[in-house]
Amino acid sequence: MIIRAYQPEDADALAQIFFDAVRIGAAAHYSTDQLAAWAPLRPSAQVWSARLEGLTTWVAVTDRPLGFMSMRGDGYLDLAFVAPEQRGRGLGHALHAAVLAEARTRALPRLTVEASLAAHSFFVRLGWQEIARQTLERHGQQIENFRMQRIIGQ
Repeated sequence: MIIRAYQPEDADALAQIFFDAVRIGAAAHYSTDQLAAWAPLRPSAQVWSARLEGLTTWVAVTDRPLGFMSMRGDGYLDLAFVAPEQRGRGLGHALHAAVLAEARTRALPRLTVEASLAAHSFFVRLGWQEIARQTLERHGQQIENFRMQRIIGQ
């Protein structure tokens, strides 16, 4: 596996990873209705390419993309998803290391994220601190997550 920068031809595969990570990977933490509200349809490659525009995105790749993380310029970790069948194989850790390295290069004091119930423990293990538990509304469904931060010096 390698970690590399996002390429436009990755958009379709990353859209599928996002959809599967939400609908399958987070299924133990949210109801079917909540999952459908979070990811109502699988995004098209065009929609996902537009979604990634302006973000710095790293992709974990073997013979195909298996996961990705995207960060805004201000250190907000906007997207962090791994294909459900690839969880527990170190992809998330490797992607996180790339995010931290970029944050240090940019001299960002901290990173922030809104982590799902499924991702919360992953971020805690990597030194993130919970700021607040919150409930968001998406398509009429209440979806809980956590605002978290990672101080870069730690």
